[in-house]
Amino acid sequence: MLRDIFRLLPSGVTVQDEQGHFLLVNDAAAAQLGITAAAPSHSKELDHRRETGIEVLRSGRPAIVEESVGHGQLKQVLHTTHRPVRIADRDLLLSSSSDISELKAVEDQLFRSAYYDELTSLPTRRVIEHRANSLLRGEAQASFALAFLDIDNFKYINDYYGHGAGDTLLIEVAKRLGLDLRDSDMLSRISGDEFLLLLNPIQSAQEVAEYIHFTLHRLKAPFFIDGSEIFASTSIGVSLYPEHGRSYEQLRQNADIAMYRVKSDGKGAALFFDASMEREAQARMQVEQSLRLAILEKRFCCAFQAKVDIRTQDIKGIEALVRLRDDEGVIQAPGTFINLAVELGLIDELTHLVLAEIVRSIDLINDTFGPNTSISMNVAAKQAGNPEFMRSLAQALEATGYPQRFMIEVTEDAFVAKSHFQSEILPIFRKLGVGISIDDFGIGYSSLSALADITADEIKIDRSFITDIHKRPRSQGILRAIESLSEALGMTVIAEGIESFEELAYLQAATKIRYAQGYYFSRPVFLEELKPVAQILSESRVGSANRPREQARPGMSRGERYRR
Repeated sequence: MLRDIFRLLPSGVTVQDEQGHFLLVNDAAAAQLGITAAAPSHSKELDHRRETGIEVLRSGRPAIVEESVGHGQLKQVLHTTHRPVRIADRDLLLSSSSDISELKAVEDQLFRSAYYDELTSLPTRRVIEHRANSLLRGEAQASFALAFLDIDNFKYINDYYGHGAGDTLLIEVAKRLGLDLRDSDMLSRISGDEFLLLLNPIQSAQEVAEYIHFTLHRLKAPFFIDGSEIFASTSIGVSLYPEHGRSYEQLRQNADIAMYRVKSDGKGAALFFDASMEREAQARMQVEQSLRLAILEKRFCCAFQAKVDIRTQDIKGIEALVRLRDDEGVIQAPGTFINLAVELGLIDELTHLVLAEIVRSIDLINDTFGPNTSISMNVAAKQAGNPEFMRSLAQALEATGYPQRFMIEVTEDAFVAKSHFQSEILPIFRKLGVGISIDDFGIGYSSLSALADITADEIKIDRSFITDIHKRPRSQGILRAIESLSEALGMTVIAEGIESFEELAYLQAATKIRYAQGYYFSRPVFLEELKPVAQILSESRVGSANRPREQARPGMSRGERYRR
């Protein structure tokens, strides 16, 4: 009975003597060690177990080891306990093995998930941080470099070509970055489109600069993904140990700061960190904190600028332009905070604050500009491609009770990107009667084929085409082409940035454009400055009487503007 029990135990059990000979081997151990009737005493696993047994018996101490046996799909991992025993005046080794292959597979999967990026198979942030800290703790402490890499315009690439193409691009970029790395170097993907490169050791900053320059050149070659030729540049910031920091966090942060300087200077290049960048980063952080606090305290207001019929001087609509009141009550133009709000993910909340301000001021708006005047709001391209936000905005517009008075202004790249705007979002606003305007037309990703599919209500020609239009024949030709195209597509044209009488005179005489917007008619007016239209008309007539004769000629007088 004992022999049968020993033979049938689920764990592999062996007994060896001092020479390593196997005195007893049960069925499970025989299967694990590859013992067969044809070769009862010769196998790789058996020879390894024999050698291990002799060493453990000589030491006289128990041992626990992990053993890999078999190969391919038959490979197993054994958890083996060796215990020296003395029985009948003989020194023997009792060994017991359990199959832990499934447990090890789970452990390996958890390890890879924790320490390796699933998409690119690169080490994660945690791994490269551990590696850098090991170098910093080492006795030699040789110089090394940390490079922070970010793919330029990756959000646009993702939106335009699709997320599948974006993932493939990340994989291909990782492959190119990994070429020519030494065993002592390390490349890590630390977030969506950000990579961290550790170069160790380095002899000089010039050596690093040459390698980074070569890397940038390599990344400029096109990527061929799903039948598309994609160009993707990369911005790189570099910090050196010990010149730019003596801790991993400081080195990483300084490389990040240098990378953001590249972004602000035009992208697609590399810079080494210097102290002036840190001061700029601190100033930027103060602006960021001020912006977050301003949104929390709702320290935003709206200025309104009229869209005027240049033939009749009637007001067609108004555009709500957001402004920020800083801690000292000074009004800040949107150029100082809008891009930062988009970058920080605060633009959605800011847009809803603008809408709330419009609703609170609707009586003043009606008294000043007329109850049927359309009201335009700006929406960033990033927001336009976000169905969740756009649905919430549509609900908020519907809740006002007069959604048909609103016009949503988005830049043209919102239309040509492969987003949900055209197919999912546009119909929602159409159903509510909300108008759609293409803002800053002509300076973005213009495409005639894309424009043919756009169902917008108006096109706002960017002011760069309007400034000194009477002196610029080439701009005049472009303007006529846009005008003809808009007419064919049934879209109203708005000329932005009218600032002089000569610009207005040209539009009236040489084009069919009916509507314009700019300082010539009115600067943006704040809510506390809004006055009943009769008072505005009175003041404008006084201003007209004091103007030079040329500007007060019949038919061009500003005295009749702002009629309802």
